[in-house]
Amino acid sequence: MDLKDKNVLITGSTRGIGLSIAKRFSAQGANVILHGRSEPKPEVLAAFPEGTKFITGDISDAQAMKDVLTALIADVDHIDVLVNNAGIVKDTLTIRMSTDAFADVVNTNLNGTFNVTQPIFKHMLKQRTGVILNMSSIVGLHGNIGQANYSASKAGLIGLTKSLAKEGAMRGVRVNAIAPGMIASDMTSQLSEKMQTTIKESIPLKRFGEVDEIAQTAQFLVENEYLTGQTITVDGGLSL
Repeated sequence: MDLKDKNVLITGSTRGIGLSIAKRFSAQGANVILHGRSEPKPEVLAAFPEGTKFITGDISDAQAMKDVLTALIADVDHIDVLVNNAGIVKDTLTIRMSTDAFADVVNTNLNGTFNVTQPIFKHMLKQRTGVILNMSSIVGLHGNIGQANYSASKAGLIGLTKSLAKEGAMRGVRVNAIAPGMIASDMTSQLSEKMQTTIKESIPLKRFGEVDEIAQTAQFLVENEYLTGQTITVDGGLSL
């Protein structure tokens, strides 16, 4: 699918990976629709053409998202690409993790993705075209200490991706996932220099990934018409 003039909704697109994908897709001529829990900072909107649409809402609130997305579809007429990027972390060892901390992460990252996807997926099936990208993680494939809730949610996204891909294929809707490794971000910048060095030594390419390298992968998955049901790992070889 050529991104030019396509309507693209990207959840969690006010910073980090989501913002990088939005900028790259906009540069390709897409009509990007930004999303966040609250209004974006002026400098975020300044990076996009005047009139760029923005929607707010907590993706874990199913009814609220259904209402917002129904109104959005009526406004723009069609959604060509959905990128499910929004998510949260609440890391701690399993023996210390509260049931609320586990439920909150799963409810946002997995259930929230479903809440956004279901109405858009129905819309794409009717129009017989569309692409959905789900942002998983290498911890969804391999697990990680202190991230039982996050790992479970991201593993669930891979299963969701495969099921949606099978359901959507007959109507021309493709669904794929990206599993990033350690990506340079606000979160990694908070790690001590010693910890960053230790982690980088465990990565064959000896560095953290860049957000635009995830955005490049997202563009590839949208444009390649023969890819569906796949989870593309972008981790510098960390999971080898």
